[in-house]
Amino acid sequence: MKVYFNNSCKICKAEIDLYKKEKIQEIDWIDITNNDLAEKETSKNNKELLRRLHVKDGEKIIQGAEAFLALWKKIPKYKFLYNFFRLPIIFNLFSFGYEIVAFILYLKNKKQLRN
Repeated sequence: MKVYFNNSCKICKAEIDLYKKEKIQEIDWIDITNNDLAEKETSKNNKELLRRLHVKDGEKIIQGAEAFLALWKKIPKYKFLYNFFRLPIIFNLFSFGYEIVAFILYLKNKKQLRN
C-alpha cells in the first residue's frame, strides 16, 4: 500500500507522523510535494493530490475518507477507528466532515501548486 500525503502541510504531516511511528512494513509513505512520479502512479494531477489523501492499494486508487479507512485498517493501533468510521451513518458524517477540513487545508496549502 502507498499513502500519498502532503508533507508540506503541518497538520497533514503531524497526523501522518503518528501513523509512521507504527512502522508498518506494508505501507510506503509518499510525499506529493512536487512529485511527478506520484502524479503518474495515481493518474492524478498535483491539484487533485493536494486536495485529498490518496491511497494506492494494489492497482486501486482510493481517496478522501475512504483512504483513511484503508489506512486505519492496516495499522493495528488504529483499527478501532476503521471499525467505528466504516459504519454507514458514521461514515457519511465522517466523509462530509473530512471534505470540509480537506478543502480548508487545500485553500491554506494551494500556494505550493506548480503552475
